[in-house]
Amino acid sequence: MLESFIVPLLAATVQSGTPILYATLGEILTEKGGTLNLGVEGMMSVAAFAAFFVSMTTGNPWLGFLCGGIAGMLMACIHGIVCISCLGNQVVSGLALTILGLGLSDFLGTPFIGQAAPGFNKVAIPALSSVPVLGKILFSQDILVYISFVIPLIFMFFMSRTSLGMAITAVGEKPAAAMAVGLKAVRLRWIALTGGGFLIGLGGAYLSLAYTHLWTNNLSGGRGWIAVALVIFAFWRPGRAVFGAYLFGGVMAFQLRLQAVGTHIPSSLLLMLPYALTVLVLILSACRGRGSDAPAHLGVNIEPEG
Repeated sequence: MLESFIVPLLAATVQSGTPILYATLGEILTEKGGTLNLGVEGMMSVAAFAAFFVSMTTGNPWLGFLCGGIAGMLMACIHGIVCISCLGNQVVSGLALTILGLGLSDFLGTPFIGQAAPGFNKVAIPALSSVPVLGKILFSQDILVYISFVIPLIFMFFMSRTSLGMAITAVGEKPAAAMAVGLKAVRLRWIALTGGGFLIGLGGAYLSLAYTHLWTNNLSGGRGWIAVALVIFAFWRPGRAVFGAYLFGGVMAFQLRLQAVGTHIPSSLLLMLPYALTVLVLILSACRGRGSDAPAHLGVNIEPEG
């Protein structure tokens, strides 16, 4: 049972959780700067198509992966123009960004449904992949999964040990105090928003280049909304985001396997599992009163510096 079901399930958990992890870290960075972004779902969808299209036309999946990140960054810029430059409502702008992204990716991607593009295949790491159990779970994945192992560590170092990371945190907490000591609050919000958009875009790119290797509409499949909820579940901490991403990835992988073995549970009920867990997590977080972990100035616009 361990080799035939549990180990493959855990390996699929890591793969399913990887795009959620990229997107969650991007949203944490965005929110640390004080900007609330509910457009993650649309951003991931556009990035998935951009990565697929570039990889298919150039034959270079690395270029596609990079362009997916850039597409996420450009979508974040739309949100920034509305909310940072024009001081628009961040909730409305984020929801509009999701609708725009889903519609745009479906419109552009419909002619390519079912077509494949060069992507990233699983590459076992010598020696490590032969470690019992853990080797097949962690070290027999694609290279984008291995990169995702390192990014949270870099992210934690950046936010807690670099002047730029601490400045972004300061702007999200008390922008008036940050500006009083000479920090460019608006500029730092832009950096956090676009940097977060790039990471969100990488999560979308993973879906079309490593998770499926082909295009289908609605490829994001609600993962962007899960990432938004996961930020609260993780209390805006990247270390907890890793655990949360794999938890949600495990639920998604589990329901797919239950459908594959032909259980008598209705498929619609199984598809609901990840989102039911999302609602449960939000309820538990609210009951524990962890809203205080959010950046104090999250979602509140600031006037541009003169």
